[in-house]
Amino acid sequence: MSTGSAKVARDAVHHPLFARCYARLSVTAETRMGMAGVRERLLAGLSGRVIEIGAGNGLNFAHYPETVSEVVAIEPEPLLRRLAVEAALRADVPVDVAPGAAEALPVKSEAFDAAVVSLVLCSVRDVPQALAEVRRVLRPGGVVRFFEHGRGGGRAMRVTQRALDAAVWPLLNGGCHLSREPVASLRAAGFALGPYRQVMMPQEGPRLPTSHCVLGTAWAPQDGPRRA
Repeated sequence: MSTGSAKVARDAVHHPLFARCYARLSVTAETRMGMAGVRERLLAGLSGRVIEIGAGNGLNFAHYPETVSEVVAIEPEPLLRRLAVEAALRADVPVDVAPGAAEALPVKSEAFDAAVVSLVLCSVRDVPQALAEVRRVLRPGGVVRFFEHGRGGGRAMRVTQRALDAAVWPLLNGGCHLSREPVASLRAAGFALGPYRQVMMPQEGPRLPTSHCVLGTAWAPQDGPRRA
């Protein structure tokens, strides 16, 4: 398989404590925080070959529609990848789980009709490079579905997010950053933004630094990926 230009080890991400905590909390969030419904909206209407970047423990797999012919799910964290492999066995569509980093996807260029990024841009080491890789592997005009948390709220919340990012939050949470701006990053990478909307998670209850999310669609340019 052809890979991207960035040289990143397939298992460069290794956060075993965070992975165990995330696996538990994400399953709870499916029902208590309404994440199952968010995943349904995120993936509705997709078709053809799909690459999912940062698949985690594979909770999206059960929500892919039957119009999807194949999912290639990239997950660099070993524990989460093992859980994703188990989830793939239960999926209604073919899912191939593989190691790899978002900054150097281990797949051929222009090989996919759609890409899914779900709660992953917060933690990649190089957002522009990761999105350049998404452009590379999508066919011209391919669709991106995204659900990401990031900067939001009033001044006090944004100050809190920046302070946590500069302190211990990324260290304790698998490299996660709270104050990134996923929509701006997608636009800067050359994607055409389609409809998107703000989503609060949890939908009810206290507002947390991770609560400000965005759910939406973007498209790769019709002229294909940027060339170096």
